[in-house]
Parts: sequence; structure tokens; C-alpha cells
Amino acid sequence: MANEGCSCCGNSDAKVISSIKVLGSGCTNCHKLHQNVIDACAEINLATDIEFVTDMEKIAGYGVMSMPCIVINEKIASVGKVLSKDEIIKLLK
Repeated sequence: MANEGCSCCGNSDAKVISSIKVLGSGCTNCHKLHQNVIDACAEINLATDIEFVTDMEKIAGYGVMSMPCIVINEKIASVGKVLSKDEIIKLLK
């Protein structure tokens, strides 16, 4: 029954988030976004891997030209913005 969505309500269409990556150069904005992602996940009790990627070769592999970025389950979800904790929560739901 793993990865079939929310077992408490039987919703098999629920989005399962297995990983979140914050892509950035290591600047203040990138660190702020990373912290906002951590805070958002904590607030909604989302236990997932959160990785802060600063390796430019890895970042280039995503094809993004503007940072910081949020990548959820290997799909780009936000580019070039420092989203607030509340904006990230909406994105995750």
C-alpha cells in the first residue's frame, strides 16, 4: 500500500512527495529559501528528504538559468523566487 496516497481517508490521488531540492549558488536568498522549505515541511509535518544543491554542474542538469529554485520529486516547481513559508505550503499541497 506504499505510495498510494493518504491511507487515513483512502485518497489514492494524493501527491506523495519523496524529495525536495533547493538549487542555488549559496547566496543569502538561496539559504533563506532553503530555510523556508524546512519550516514549511515542519509546519505541515511532511517528512521528506530536503537537499540544498550548490553544485553548478548538477544545477545545470535541470536546465534552469535563474536561482534559487525548488525541485519537487525531480520536477521544477519554482524558479527565481524566494517563496515564503506559506507559499511553499500551498505549493506542497
